Amino acid sequence: MHTMVKGANVGLSALSADVGSVTVGLSWSSSTGEGDADVSVLLLDGTGKVRSDADFYFYNNPGADDGSVQLLGKTPTADGSEDRISFDLDAVPSDVQRIIVAASRYDGAHFGELDDLCLSLVDGSGEGLVRFPVEDAGVVSAFIFGEFYRRAGDWKFRAVGQGYHSGLVGLATDFGVDIEDDTEETGPEPEAASGPVPAVVTGPAPVPPPRAAEAAPAGTDEPPAGTDGARKPARPRTAKKKVTLPKTTRKSLAENESWRTARLFPVTALKSDRERENRATSVLLSVMAQVPEFGRRLTAGFGAPAGRMETFTEVSLPHGDSPRRPDGVVRVERAGKLWTALVETKTNGNPLKSEQVQAYVDIAARRGYEAVITLSNDVALEGSPLVDVKIDGRRKHKVALWHLSWAEVAHQAQMLIRHEGVGNAAHAWLLHELLHYLQHDNSGCHGFQNMGSAWVPVRNGIDNETLCQGDARATEVTESWERLIRQVCLRLGGELGRKVLPVQRAKRGTDPRTRRAEMADRLCLEGRLHAELRMEDTQGTLAITADLRTGKLRTSIELPAAEHGYPLTKAKRLLRQLVAAPADLHIETLITGPGAGPRGTLERLRPEPADILPKDGAEIVGFRLSLFKSMGTGRGSAESGFIRSVDEAVDRFHAQVVAHLDRRGAHRVQDEEPVAGR
Repeated sequence: MHTMVKGANVGLSALSADVGSVTVGLSWSSSTGEGDADVSVLLLDGTGKVRSDADFYFYNNPGADDGSVQLLGKTPTADGSEDRISFDLDAVPSDVQRIIVAASRYDGAHFGELDDLCLSLVDGSGEGLVRFPVEDAGVVSAFIFGEFYRRAGDWKFRAVGQGYHSGLVGLATDFGVDIEDDTEETGPEPEAASGPVPAVVTGPAPVPPPRAAEAAPAGTDEPPAGTDGARKPARPRTAKKKVTLPKTTRKSLAENESWRTARLFPVTALKSDRERENRATSVLLSVMAQVPEFGRRLTAGFGAPAGRMETFTEVSLPHGDSPRRPDGVVRVERAGKLWTALVETKTNGNPLKSEQVQAYVDIAARRGYEAVITLSNDVALEGSPLVDVKIDGRRKHKVALWHLSWAEVAHQAQMLIRHEGVGNAAHAWLLHELLHYLQHDNSGCHGFQNMGSAWVPVRNGIDNETLCQGDARATEVTESWERLIRQVCLRLGGELGRKVLPVQRAKRGTDPRTRRAEMADRLCLEGRLHAELRMEDTQGTLAITADLRTGKLRTSIELPAAEHGYPLTKAKRLLRQLVAAPADLHIETLITGPGAGPRGTLERLRPEPADILPKDGAEIVGFRLSLFKSMGTGRGSAESGFIRSVDEAVDRFHAQVVAHLDRRGAHRVQDEEPVAGR
């Protein structure tokens, strides 16, 4: 991989022959685990300005209709998170000369607070091409990482590294984007349409870019639309769009509860693993082909171009003496070129087989296919491959190996139909049927559901104090724990419509395998598994601790106290927000200096909020809210299983505690006059 410094440039064709589709990753980490930023892209013409506001891609306008730009969202890394952008450079209009890749922060945060800022660039096969580490971003709220630009018919990349104090609005305005004032009156949020979920688009669609007819063509004297009573073109709004969950569905017309709604994808006839795999593959691939937004979302991260997609099952391909039959094939056509991926599917917790995947990689390489996609209940981890497959790097045509979890498929369907919106009601109905199929008990597509064979021996070893550091079984359990946490993030994020990412607190540059080995050693010494989730628009991080010695699960969140205000005011304000919280909620006061602050249950503190105040007058820095639950002992997801207990603990804590906290700041104290008795 080519490492760049600020101001350097490089021709893409000199790095790889497969640069028609490339993916840019912007990554960072934070010592507090709460640093975040949003990526943006601007397409510029020869004047250095956008051709229209439609050339500005950010969280409210995440993709181009022609597929040239697609914001893929955030994924967790060993040290923080990475925001990825897919570019189909062959689809970029010829009058676009430059492509700016930037990111922005909000609420007074700046890039100097983030660690390990870095831009990476990979080609269509997933091979790394460019790495641009940013040493000192400074006190700026917007930052240009780099830019693509045309030279003599070739695309080149320049490492820019330039900051903007004026944030996303200033950055976009400097390049000619007409930003709508987010403070102006916009009217009430439209309500979600009533009626059955399958028949409507249940979330508001992203803010659409202006259509070509709404803006005057470059170089003409035509007035913009709206000057003569015509509709004024929409301008980008930098305020993040709100989402509305669907209302209660209409009353069923069924005569009694035993009647079942007819399903597009029935699951009643599934009897064997092979039938489940065949049905699940066909259902998923057919919906991908019929719902472009969904198909594009799943394949863009694999380097596929935007274009006409067709999917196939029951395909036979020659391989030695006996032909191979992959579970499915995905083909995308753009400008006469084909992108092809073979699909290997597993359901019901069945593991992928290395020799089977290796055979598909070899077939793909010989036939000039671009990728092999594995699909199973398991969740992939960085540095811990699910299958041992050798990729021949000497071949001119390289094959990329990608993995997709059924949990991620369900997450993307949820995000589209429940929060972001799709093109029409028929597409929403198809996605709803797919989601119903995936969540049915018979489908076998339920995501990560087994902590592995090492779970019971490790649990017993901790209980009788015979588990020693360096035991490989402890590492296996920590990997399973990390997979479970990533799945919890996908599920919770899909239900809430917000980004939920695991927080990885590790030293800079720590190898994932080394980090997991350290986690395994702590498990042996302390008998606890610990994880933290960062939820968008939520103060603090949601912590989950599984204590294998006591058999208890603890879910908690730490909330900072306001800098100003009377101590009793802070306590009362917190209790008012927790009016609907369960009585057994534990509240602990966090104080400066050594020692612990007072603590108690919500039931005891409601009538006496002063009991949570430090008796020695120590300064209150925050509060920790916790719920405790018995931990499941089984390794699976049955009612008595560990995985089920973790899901239930997180759901209860979020629904009964976190959801009621003020997202803008749980302890924001307004000007108050002191009252008697304080």
